[in-house]
Amino acid sequence: MSGFADIVLNVNNLAATIRMATPIALAAMGGAFSERSGVVNIGIEGMMLTGAFCGVLGSYFTGSPWLGVLWAVAGGGLVGALLAVFAIRLKADHVVTGVGINILASGATTWLMQVIWKRKGASDLVSGLGTWSVPGLRDIPVLGTILGTHSPLVYISFMLIVLGWVLMFKTPLGLRMRMTGEHPEAADTVGINVHATQYFCVILSGCLAGLGGAYLSLAQLNWFSKDMSAGRGYMALAACIFGGWNPIGGLGASFLFSFTDAIQMRMQTAQIPLAVEIIQMIPYVLTILILAGAVVRSRPPAALGKHYESGHGKK
Repeated sequence: MSGFADIVLNVNNLAATIRMATPIALAAMGGAFSERSGVVNIGIEGMMLTGAFCGVLGSYFTGSPWLGVLWAVAGGGLVGALLAVFAIRLKADHVVTGVGINILASGATTWLMQVIWKRKGASDLVSGLGTWSVPGLRDIPVLGTILGTHSPLVYISFMLIVLGWVLMFKTPLGLRMRMTGEHPEAADTVGINVHATQYFCVILSGCLAGLGGAYLSLAQLNWFSKDMSAGRGYMALAACIFGGWNPIGGLGASFLFSFTDAIQMRMQTAQIPLAVEIIQMIPYVLTILILAGAVVRSRPPAALGKHYESGHGKK
C-alpha cells in the first residue's frame, strides 16, 4: 500500500495533471459556450484534431510555432462554423452532425498528412512552443515543481478560463448567450439575435478546442500523429457537463480526469501488479461513471439541442 500511496501522493503527478488537463479544460470551456447557447457540440473531438493538425501545418510552413497556434485556432473555428451551418441554418440533428464532423476530421487530417509529408503515421518534426520557467515561482519548494515550469499555453489557458467565466456570467453578452440557450423565444422578444448568438458561440467553441489541439501538437510533441486527440474531445464534453457548463467547473473536472490519467501512467512505470490494459482504462472508466452521474443530477440549458425559428416563436 505504501508503494501505491507514493504513486498517488506525488508532486510530479500534480505537475503532470496540470499539463494533461490544459487541452481538455480549453475544449471543455468551448463546449460550455456552445451548449449554453443551445447547440450540442459532440464535434469537440474533431475540432481538437483539426486544431492539432493546423497548428503543425502552420509551424511547418511559417517556421513560427506561435503562428501555428493562430492557424490552429482558425482551423478549429472553421470546423465550428461548419457545425453551426448544419445545426443552425440547415437544422440538422446536432448529435449526428457532431459525430460526422469527428469522422470527417479524422479522415481529412490523415489524408492531408499523407499528401503533405508522405507519411501515414506522423508528420515531420516542427518548431514547438517550448516551456516558460516563471522566475520566483520556480524556486518555491513543492509549488515551484507543480507550477513553475510549463508550456506557455498552460498559463495562457488559465487566464482564458478566468476570462471565459467573466464573459459568461458577468457581462451582457454572457447573459445573452445563456438566455439564448434557456429561452430563445424570450431572447428573440427582447431583440437578441438568437441565430447570430449561436453562431458566435459555436465558432468560439471551435477556436478554443483548436487551441487545445495546438497544445497537443506544439507543446507536448512538436508533430502531428494520426488521431492524436485520442478521445480528449469526448473527455472535454464530459468535463463540460460535470462542471455544470461553467468554464471553471470544467477546469476542475479536467483536473480530476487528468489526475487519474497521471496515476495510471505512473502505475505502468512502477509495475503495479495489474494488467496494463486495465490500468489504461482507469481515466476513461472514470469519465463514463462521472458523466453518467452528472447527466442524472445536472440540468442542461432548457433549449439545448432544439432548433429555433427566429421571429416565429417556433422550435
